[in-house]
Amino acid sequence: MSLLVVGLSHRSAPVSVLERAALSADAQVKLVQDTIAAEPATEAAVLATCNRIELYADVDKFHAGVAELSTLLAQHSGVGLDELTPYLYVHYEDRAVHHLFSVACGLDSMVVGEGQILGQIKDSLAKAQDLHSAGRLLNDLFQQALRVGKRAHSETGIDRAGQSLVTFGLEQLAAGADVQAWARGKKALVIGAGSMSSLAAATLARAGVGEIVIANRTGERAERLAEILNDGAGQDQGLLARAVPMGAVSGELTRADVVVSCTGATGLVLSAGAVATAVQGRVVDAVPDAGADRGAGPQPGGDGVPPAPTRAALGGTNARGLAAAEPEDGCPLDLPAVQQGFSVMGEAAVAGMDAATLEQHAVWVDNGDVDRREAARRAPEADAELITALAATVATVGRIPERRKAEPVVETPRPAPVLFLLDLAMPRDIDAAVHRLAGVRLVDIESLAEASADAPMAADVDQVRRIVADEVAAFGAALRAAHITPTVVALRTMAADVVANEIARLEGRLPGLDDKHRSEITQTVKRVVDKLLHAPTVRVKQLAAEPGGAGYADALRTLFDLDQEAVAAVSRAEGADEESENSKNRGPA
Repeated sequence: MSLLVVGLSHRSAPVSVLERAALSADAQVKLVQDTIAAEPATEAAVLATCNRIELYADVDKFHAGVAELSTLLAQHSGVGLDELTPYLYVHYEDRAVHHLFSVACGLDSMVVGEGQILGQIKDSLAKAQDLHSAGRLLNDLFQQALRVGKRAHSETGIDRAGQSLVTFGLEQLAAGADVQAWARGKKALVIGAGSMSSLAAATLARAGVGEIVIANRTGERAERLAEILNDGAGQDQGLLARAVPMGAVSGELTRADVVVSCTGATGLVLSAGAVATAVQGRVVDAVPDAGADRGAGPQPGGDGVPPAPTRAALGGTNARGLAAAEPEDGCPLDLPAVQQGFSVMGEAAVAGMDAATLEQHAVWVDNGDVDRREAARRAPEADAELITALAATVATVGRIPERRKAEPVVETPRPAPVLFLLDLAMPRDIDAAVHRLAGVRLVDIESLAEASADAPMAADVDQVRRIVADEVAAFGAALRAAHITPTVVALRTMAADVVANEIARLEGRLPGLDDKHRSEITQTVKRVVDKLLHAPTVRVKQLAAEPGGAGYADALRTLFDLDQEAVAAVSRAEGADEESENSKNRGPA
């Protein structure tokens, strides 16, 4: 059997695909169960976070395993296989081990070095153990991944390279300002009471917010989190934390300065309309938003977003004197004569005018800083070449070409935000249209991915990579050595049976043999067998632990004519013992 992982993450897929492929808790359970039921897999576990979905399995056939796991991921995610396939990655055997160890160390995280992934790996293993889908391979793999991750954080400065997704998100909300100075005294609303939401609430408490409101579908969890916050940072910093039902979110939104949402909901928790209503009346003329360039700019048509100003409202050259159709000083066109339906962008209004007049008007519009009276007095002969070219164009295309330069787009400055929203859910909790609302700054997984792409890497990352490489080699050696252990045990069991049969045969031939001599003969024969088997079994374990050593188990079975069923029985017995031990040691996730 061999380890296989098929998945997608923020490194391989856009957030829009990750969002659609996100798995609910029930879908994760069903995916694991269906994977075990599939023919190529005997063990399975799902690692699902806000920016990755990975299916781990112990398979007996590589190609069949890839096909089956990919199909199952597509079925349970609801994204078609043809659409999903370009974003999937596949890791096999040592590469799969290397991948999980890298993930556990935070090297593959959106924020390099973050430690939250260790808790998510632990949860993944606990779920697989509860479903009895994690056998020896996945138990050993995930437990070792947790140890490698802890080693990386304790032996290196990888924590300095990264931070939690929550901290990184708050830094993006603060738009370069000191987070503690930015957060001090603000009112915060945290939607959800899971691990990520709890971390967000604790981080906000340490940053110095004055009030934290926890909203969750399960009221007991929200109340427990509020109690923890009040007992911890609340006493020292004067923090007030309280729990409210989900139905109170709309009301609390009107009071909040900062909102963090991370729930398991499959639909939107906050719509653009709800957010627009919450900030209605709070947005005032203020300094431009310093962080506006970090997200999408204002767009026309969104709730609470003013439409883009018209050309006439902007006072551009194209609108010069058109509304009243009054002649301007120096304009070569007789505007009152063509005011009915007049537009300098149109063609009917200028029908029948001579090319010289039109050309002069184009020059007059484009060169507002020149002396238009001089341009109007200029004789047509001075522009004969241009007029000839224009006339030729008219004859060819049948209309007067537009000669004016395109106006620059004038963007309305965004007011300073009065409401800051951090969406850490996948799929998203907050409508992406909120990016367009005036007075609101939204940071979500997509904008975090863009911001983290340019984040600097610490020197400690190289040291962590070396740790991962060493641990992968050690795990592979242990795995290959463990693969031959049932064969060695079966060999020694067969040898012990041979000794027992021969001693029984000797007793039949020498019935008068006393106990002392019988015991001495038995021990002598056992020592001879043990010494004969010691060197070959130790050496075969060493050879099997090396890369390419998988064939030594087959060679041992062939040389000693071992029964394959006897080897399999040893493997099953060891697996049952290990499952029993895991059940005893299994703690809360």
